[in-house]
Amino acid sequence: MRVARALVRHELRLLASLGLWVARRTHGATAAARVFGYTRGQGAMAFGVAFVCVVESVGMSVLLRDWPAAHHVVLVLDVYTVLFVVGLHAASVVRPHVLDLGTGVLRVRRALHADLRIPLGLIGSVRRELRMTHAPADGELDLAVGSQTSVTLLLERPVVHVGFLGQRSEIRVVRCHADDADGFVRAVEEARAAA
Repeated sequence: MRVARALVRHELRLLASLGLWVARRTHGATAAARVFGYTRGQGAMAFGVAFVCVVESVGMSVLLRDWPAAHHVVLVLDVYTVLFVVGLHAASVVRPHVLDLGTGVLRVRRALHADLRIPLGLIGSVRRELRMTHAPADGELDLAVGSQTSVTLLLERPVVHVGFLGQRSEIRVVRCHADDADGFVRAVEEARAAA
């Protein structure tokens, strides 16, 4: 039941992300916050996959034209798939990393799948570090985009990360991607110094 609730919540948040994207709004950013996107390298790929799904839909429509019941079922699934692919990209666009100077918290995010709140006082160091491989390790959270991360955060104490299906883990090292990695690192260092 917990998994079913998580999946329904995911789908609703995906649709909400499409709405925010159309309205050109950002989720979770206040007036005192700075946002850092991470989608520059994935947009073309997302729309390429959506285009392939549309071509597949047309092909299936031609193949199933003599079986209307199957045609309608496959058409609904194909439309849902296109919405899902575009929605995932929209979720990445409207949920950027957020450095909230008002609350002293850095939110490191990856679409709908990760949203880790890190108090600035817990960040031991932040550096620009381009990595293309990420072996899973206890206490590390890798939020790669296009199989790469460009920023590494080392925490003085662990923070709790709640995964997609509710699994909890303590995180000491966070690796993420930012389109402007140098600006992201500078902003976090300045915010840490000010705090």
